[in-house]
Amino acid sequence: MTDFFKHLMYEFELPLENPILIFSLILFIILLSPILLRRLNIPGIIGLIIAGVVIGPYGLGILEKSSAIDLFSTIGLLYIMFIAGLDLDLNDFKSNRNKSLLFGLLTFTFPLVIGFPVCYYFLGYDFNASFLTASMFATHTLVAYPIVSKLGVSKNQAVAITVGGTILTDTAVLIILAIVMENSLGNLNQEFWIRLGVSLVIFSAIMFLIIPRIAKWFFRKLESEKHSHYIFVLSIVFLAAFLAEVAGIEPIIGAFVAGLSLNKLIPHSSALMNRIEFIGNSLFIPFFLISVGMIVDVNVIFSGPTAIIVATTLTLVALLGKWIAAWFTQHLFKYSKAQQQLIFGLSSSHAAATLAIILVGYKAEILDENILNGTIILILITCIVASFATEKAAKQIIIESENDTTDLVKKNGTKSEHILLPIANVSNIEKLLEFAIFIKDEKSTNPVSILSVVANNKEAEINILKARDKLEEFVKQATASETNVNIITAIDHNAASGITRISKETMANIIVMGWPQRSGFIDKLIGVKVDSILNNISKTIFICHLEKPLALHKKIIIAAPPLAEHENGFSLWITKMVKLAQELSIPVQLHCNKATQQAVERLSKKEKLAEVITIRLFTDWEDFMVLSRNIKQDDLFVLVSARRGAPSYIGALENLPSKLEKNFSDNSKFLIYPQQYVDNLSSEYYNDSLTEPLSRGVETEQKTDKKH
Repeated sequence: MTDFFKHLMYEFELPLENPILIFSLILFIILLSPILLRRLNIPGIIGLIIAGVVIGPYGLGILEKSSAIDLFSTIGLLYIMFIAGLDLDLNDFKSNRNKSLLFGLLTFTFPLVIGFPVCYYFLGYDFNASFLTASMFATHTLVAYPIVSKLGVSKNQAVAITVGGTILTDTAVLIILAIVMENSLGNLNQEFWIRLGVSLVIFSAIMFLIIPRIAKWFFRKLESEKHSHYIFVLSIVFLAAFLAEVAGIEPIIGAFVAGLSLNKLIPHSSALMNRIEFIGNSLFIPFFLISVGMIVDVNVIFSGPTAIIVATTLTLVALLGKWIAAWFTQHLFKYSKAQQQLIFGLSSSHAAATLAIILVGYKAEILDENILNGTIILILITCIVASFATEKAAKQIIIESENDTTDLVKKNGTKSEHILLPIANVSNIEKLLEFAIFIKDEKSTNPVSILSVVANNKEAEINILKARDKLEEFVKQATASETNVNIITAIDHNAASGITRISKETMANIIVMGWPQRSGFIDKLIGVKVDSILNNISKTIFICHLEKPLALHKKIIIAAPPLAEHENGFSLWITKMVKLAQELSIPVQLHCNKATQQAVERLSKKEKLAEVITIRLFTDWEDFMVLSRNIKQDDLFVLVSARRGAPSYIGALENLPSKLEKNFSDNSKFLIYPQQYVDNLSSEYYNDSLTEPLSRGVETEQKTDKKH
């Protein structure tokens, strides 16, 4: 018994050395600190940093920095930068790249201009020490980024330009670090500049030319190997970080660039993106935040007035420089006060790059201990300030956006949006379900409903059970992306009447159907079955054929007929195509006449659609195939059609589906039939296609957990 207690006491000797015990302690901190501090209305990030201070070598000494903790914290830092690159809306970033450049210039220049004279004249450091310390003020780490990601405001333009500015400032500052180091050694010569330039060019070529091609090949060849996708992505992140280090820049830049290079291949609502964010936010990023706290030496405050003066000065200069940059950005771009506070919150935290600069400078004896300790205190304070400012601003932006879209929600009924996915061929489900998940409105409380209609015969009940079993796997796919899904199995005399009946019973307003697999498009698609569906369902119908995963497409090309703007479902299909483009980070090219162009421009301005649509005038519907000159194999082609009697119906639409199948056989393609006004709906087929409610009715089984 005595030996047992001795062994137990040995295991709990400080600092802890048992890796299982260390890992358990950190997991409990990750679990409990955000929960406890949330009751005090304090961001969870601060709890993790403070916990790191308490358990670290300068606190209670429970843990000391080890190779395992360093590894996990490095992964967490790379994860933050990688997710920032993935979350960046490239279409929005391209349209606002000048704003990002200007913000990057402001948030780099103001801290540098303010910091250098303060360090040189007030604190009395030499040129190299003052310039290196001032450059540290210019950099920032996106410590508070998980807050905007969690609250769902990562697509806000203020976030986009801040993330873009981050990569510019960090790159510039880390290059300055290399320059100052070479200058202190007297090696700042032509050879250094050539070596740096060539290595950056090679790194960029690998990341933006080679890696995306490898990733496309991998995702296409191993489409069904979902777990391999995550391992592949993680491998690319670390490879990019290593290549960046070889090129002479910090690994965090490589991780961000990896996010940019894979951005278009990992849609935001995809199961893969959900896995990436879930694992990062649950484990690796909290590890990094705890490790930031572990480097904070609170004893510095009591080591004398010089240390306090230096720490206070550094912190005030760092925060002031970032606040001024955010203030100028707000007034230059006419942002709201909340957006200005969000920019300040995201850009004011100093951690990774700051620490890297100061440690390198300290080891090279350019900086003294006071600067090092002052910077440690600066990291703690700026992370706390950034967390509070970011969370407050993000919540204010959510409130403002909800107020802006209240009328729009009432008008379009996005909360009651219901997507119905009738399935005839199980092999088509995965891509169709992915499309439905991508276009689903996040405010909608309804699930995506997968419908399987079985024939009304003796084996109906057995066939219902078989249909459910086949659909189980695809329900799991939706669960991985946190999308609620219903499975509906219905018994009816034929598929068309079953789809029509269920769409009305469930009040579905969007129907997503697969493209017929049989030959003879015009006979099979625009035949009795689909024709009866079109004439008895007034809602928007998408008929989809996907040759490849949605993420591998490069552009959406839409052809809309004259008077398309007069259809009841006009705004719906426009917003859904824009949402799909945003998910895939690809542009939309719309071919239409002048009147439709003006309607789209008004809609974009009113509903604040992203600037992803370019419009080209097109009127020659008799010579429709002229559009084929602009369509490449990686493009998704969308034809907006119309039912007979609809405002935008023209005779040419009758023959276009068959031409589409014949001339674009290798392309992914959609047919859209916009929602109609009820008065336009023909009841010609109503009595034939619908039967009286069957005694067996509809059996529905709720599948997935509630969406978070």
